[in-house]
Amino acid sequence: MNKTELLKEVAKKAELTFKDAQKGLDTTLQVIKDTLKKGGKITLVGFGTFSIYTRKGRNGRNPQTGKTMKIAPKTVAKFKAGKMLSDLVVKTKKK
Repeated sequence: MNKTELLKEVAKKAELTFKDAQKGLDTTLQVIKDTLKKGGKITLVGFGTFSIYTRKGRNGRNPQTGKTMKIAPKTVAKFKAGKMLSDLVVKTKKK
């Protein structure tokens, strides 16, 4: 499902116009981005947690040349699914 399909589904289920659903989703995503940019985290109980994580630097290998190289530490966005979402996915997989 892409963003447009998601917006159509949200608009239909919430009985909103497409534009209102889009405004709500865009605002939500902007708040998540702004919070992560400030180093914060967002927890939606049962759904999951958005946070930032700094990967440690490590040694790697260039796949083309085989030479060893240093990979610098990197800060990335992270999402950890909550229990309710994880349980739902597990039940769906078993069907």
